[in-house]
Amino acid sequence: MPPQAETAAHPTSLSTATPPYRVVWFKRDLRLHDHAALAQAAAHGPVLCLYVLEPSLWTQPDAAAQHLAFIHESLRDLHRALKSHGGQLHLRVGEVTDVLAELHAQHPFDALHAHEETGNAHTYARDLAVGRWCRDHGVGWHEVPQFGVVRRLGNRNTWQPRWEALMAAPMATLPPLRFFDPPAWGTPDTRHRWPTPEWLHTSLGLDPWQPPRRQPGGEANGLAVLADFLAHRSAGYRGGISSPLFAPDACSRLSAHLAYGTVSLRHVVQATRARAAELPAQSRQRQGLNAFLSRLYWHCHFIQKLESEPELEWRNLHRGYDGLREPHWNPTHFEALVNGRTGWPMVDACVAMLHQTGWLNFRMRAMLVSVAAYPLWLHWREVGLWLAREFLDYEPGIHWSQLQMQSGTTGINTTRVYNPIKQAQDHDPQGHFVRQWLPALRRVPDSWVFEPWRMPESVQAACGVRVGYDIPVPVVDLASATRDAKTRLHGLRAQPDVKAAKAAIVDKHGSRKGMPGRTRRTADGHEDTRPSPSRARQANAAPGTHQLTLDI
Repeated sequence: MPPQAETAAHPTSLSTATPPYRVVWFKRDLRLHDHAALAQAAAHGPVLCLYVLEPSLWTQPDAAAQHLAFIHESLRDLHRALKSHGGQLHLRVGEVTDVLAELHAQHPFDALHAHEETGNAHTYARDLAVGRWCRDHGVGWHEVPQFGVVRRLGNRNTWQPRWEALMAAPMATLPPLRFFDPPAWGTPDTRHRWPTPEWLHTSLGLDPWQPPRRQPGGEANGLAVLADFLAHRSAGYRGGISSPLFAPDACSRLSAHLAYGTVSLRHVVQATRARAAELPAQSRQRQGLNAFLSRLYWHCHFIQKLESEPELEWRNLHRGYDGLREPHWNPTHFEALVNGRTGWPMVDACVAMLHQTGWLNFRMRAMLVSVAAYPLWLHWREVGLWLAREFLDYEPGIHWSQLQMQSGTTGINTTRVYNPIKQAQDHDPQGHFVRQWLPALRRVPDSWVFEPWRMPESVQAACGVRVGYDIPVPVVDLASATRDAKTRLHGLRAQPDVKAAKAAIVDKHGSRKGMPGRTRRTADGHEDTRPSPSRARQANAAPGTHQLTLDI
């Protein structure tokens, strides 16, 4: 059993009538700044702040102990922040509807407030169940957007201006907070301290592995990472984010903090725009910040896909690709990938870094999925679940959209095949990255470091590295396996019924051309705020003829 209650019951006795109050349910919004749900609830009177550790959520196949550890650190930070306002964060272990029912039976509340969440299928079903519970018990159920994601969006025609409006709106400010802290509620089985790692492993089945070099959680850490990026690191953003060597510093490193809501996306957008406006128009840092703003736009663009079509978490977005890879699952290929034993140094080094840090830059993520999808010919679902557990910043909407796009099952994207040897030559020409994460390669001469399996036996003997023992032989021939995979995919893509089904996908999920953060310039170097020629043509075009894209 988990340990005892985090806080002892207040010594005062229960009153005969519970004063009016509202519950704020924290999920993936673990902060106080720009917290619209808390501000909305607090405007009506006292609030009770609640986080529920849900056993059913943490037994899902995309859950990992590192996710829960990051959340734990963030909850401790949040609890300290609430204490500074005179309140506390109430932690309960159990299913949300059971916890709410228990609280409501002892201390009835008027309304439940939370941020909208676009999570996995489990959280989608859970939120529907919470909504039903609220209706059945006469409790108001208020969900507030925190990303630029629109519920019940028919198509993308109005999506971009709505994203802009939300990002430009004033941030939510908290009124003076008043708290309702009931003398006691729940039972000894539902009032807990944070469960021990042993309990999480034995009761929830979570692999106890914790990447030793992962980012720590918490609102204070998230805001510090943002400040450092805006002040310094953004100068290396353009050009640096593709390299596995430079990306750990050049990237914003806000992805995990955005995924768990320890920083507000709107705050990040507004702070980035403000910082960019302070810098010279042609400065490298301003260009980096504008490029970063484009990525923030795409962040919500991809999450919107999962919001609009939850099924893309487990089935092909384009159903014409059903059966393409599913019957050909190769467990040997999968084991080689997850254990970093494919034989391609850039792939195996990326797997090693990911396992130790919980993070990898975007291009290398795309390369991993491409290698899995094409030369290894693995279906994206199991690969995606493995990566979801490995990524500290796992964001379901971005994750599953990218898995399908890189695997070619959206049906409308250009086939993206990343050659791991070329990626190594382009982004790690001296072999520093692969040698950092694969110690055996430190003894391999430069001329063989990206294709060590080609070393003659005399070279192997001289450097003390045996191919097939110290380093693996590639599981397949890269060139022929990739060629065969592309032939299969393109053969299916050329079929008339597959081609015909593209239009509906584009209408539902395609972005309308033109992204925030991209700045055009006049001949004298000033920002050009006039509509671009392409946008002018779009404005005069007939409805439904805007150029559509799905990827970056």
